[in-house]
Formats: sequence, C-alpha cells, structure tokens
Amino acid sequence: MNNEIIVSGMRPTGSLHLGNYFGALINWIQLQDEYKCLFFVADWHALTTGYEDTTNINNNITELIVDWLSAGLDPEKCIIFMQSSVKEHAELHLLLSMITPLSWLYRCPTYKDQIAQLKDKNIANYGFLGYPCLMSADILLYKAKYVPVGEDQLPHLELTREIARRFNYLYGEVFPEPQPKLTEAKVLPGTDGRKMSKSYGNTISFSDSPETIRKKVSMMITDPARIRKDDPGHPEICTVFAFHKVFNQDEVPEIEDACKGGKIGCVQCKRKLAEKMIEYLTPIYERRQKIIGNTKYIKEVVSHGNNEARKIAQKTLEEVRNAMKINWDAEV
Repeated sequence: MNNEIIVSGMRPTGSLHLGNYFGALINWIQLQDEYKCLFFVADWHALTTGYEDTTNINNNITELIVDWLSAGLDPEKCIIFMQSSVKEHAELHLLLSMITPLSWLYRCPTYKDQIAQLKDKNIANYGFLGYPCLMSADILLYKAKYVPVGEDQLPHLELTREIARRFNYLYGEVFPEPQPKLTEAKVLPGTDGRKMSKSYGNTISFSDSPETIRKKVSMMITDPARIRKDDPGHPEICTVFAFHKVFNQDEVPEIEDACKGGKIGCVQCKRKLAEKMIEYLTPIYERRQKIIGNTKYIKEVVSHGNNEARKIAQKTLEEVRNAMKINWDAEV
C-alpha cells in the first residue's frame, strides 16, 4: 500500500441500497488495500437539503456506519470518521468561502439541477449554495491525492481544484490539486425499472432479509410485452435481466437465449435471480445483524477514526493559518 491519500464521504440518508454499493462502496473496499483512505459520514452535507427535519439523522448515521463495516470497510485498513466531529472541516470551509467567487457556486451543475428538482424544499439558503466550499474543505483538509468519482461528478471536483489554485495563488503553495480517481460503477435500476432511490421506494437494501429480497424480486418489473411463458422476451428492457448481469454473470448468455426463445418464464427467472442475490448478500446481512447490536464497537471505530483524521486536519489548518498570516497565537 502506498501513502497517497484518498478521501470520500457519503451523506447519512438511511440504510444503504445496492445502487450505493455498486455505485461507490464496492470501489472504496478495493481502494483501502491500495491507498491511505479516509471515508467520512457527511452529516453536515445532509443538512444542506434536510435541515428542516433532523429527526432521523442520528439513526441514519448509525445505519450508514454499520453498512460500511458489514460490506467490508475495515477500520484496520482505512480511517472511518464523522465530518462534524472534526471541527477543522468547518474552519477551513469558512476560510475557503472568503476566497470563492459567487459565480463559481452559481454555475455548479448540481446547484441548478437540485433547485429545479427539489421545488418542494426551501433550499434557497447559503448552506446549499455554499456546499461546494464545504466539499472542497473536506478534500483539501487531508491534501488528498485522489477523489473517487464518476464522470458526472467531475465538475464538482474541478471546482475544488479551482479553489485550491486560488488559495495557492493568494497565499503560497499549501494544497495539492486533487485528481479524479474515475471509478467503474455497475448501474442497477430500481425494482420498478426507474433509478434506484429511497424516494421512489424501489430499493434493495443491506438491511433486507432473504425473505424480503425474494418478495422484492418477485415484484420486479419485467418485459411488459411478454404475456405468456412461451412469448419471445426482450431481456434488454427487463429489470430482472439487468440484475442477472450483476449477480448471475455465468448464466447470462443462457438466460438471454432462453428468454428470447420463450423457454423460461418470468417467475422462474425471478426465482433464479433471488437465490443468486441472497447467496451474494447473505454474508453482508449476517455481519450487519451482529454489528448493529454492538454499539460499543461502532463508537470505538468512529472515535478512533475521528482522532486519526483530526491529527491530519490540525496539521493542515496550522499550515493554512500560517500561509494566510492569521496565526496570531503562534506569534505572540
């Protein structure tokens, strides 16, 4: 393992689903064996759109950490911590907000998209507009070499790089410009064929029991043009087949041919899928059942991670204050 640093975080919005797992977490699990990785619960980021109702945030934080550990993040290999427990995130966010032009924030693609999509939420506030500054602080605080992102997130990272360049221009070289670590993501639809999302109620989660998985798979949307078992199918538009390509790769050619030839019914196809998914997910589910009841262990993992992250963060903030010539305490 080399000492190059990777930083990434997730907002605590409840139990992770397979979209989260194959979109990001599975890559984190691989990266922890190759780099010095810091993974944080982005609880302050959760407030940017969810500040009006914080009822479930503490429970969601626990769920997220438990899911990470169950899926394979190892606190012996990576640093797992809470964003809000390392106050240097807030201080660096404040300092970076002083040098970030408003025009940079307004042009952020996510800002425009979510303003349009979340019309029912009151997010016309600084916290939402300025979240890229907080995101930049999350990354730059640890002088990350790489940030694992998908192509759709590249504009966000480029803004962080711009902020780092502006800081270095004004005050001297402190921050390396973080590079994207493009990750391959397996895209899974939701059980209804739409994007997998908690807001649609179409997810399969780590917290789902084998019986719940069978039930959800049995309700998956299939080829709507296929009425009878011997009707020729169109697997390319079938949600069940999309899952087979992830969980049952060895049998994909056989299932594709059988579906197109009307030799396998949708019910049988779903049963095959459910058993393959249960085989894959049961070890995660069983680890989860053990961890979620061990509050002491969960707190120990996060406390240790907080301490390790804080050591790095404090050193960086000292450099930042010195570069900005605002470290009055050190000079008196």
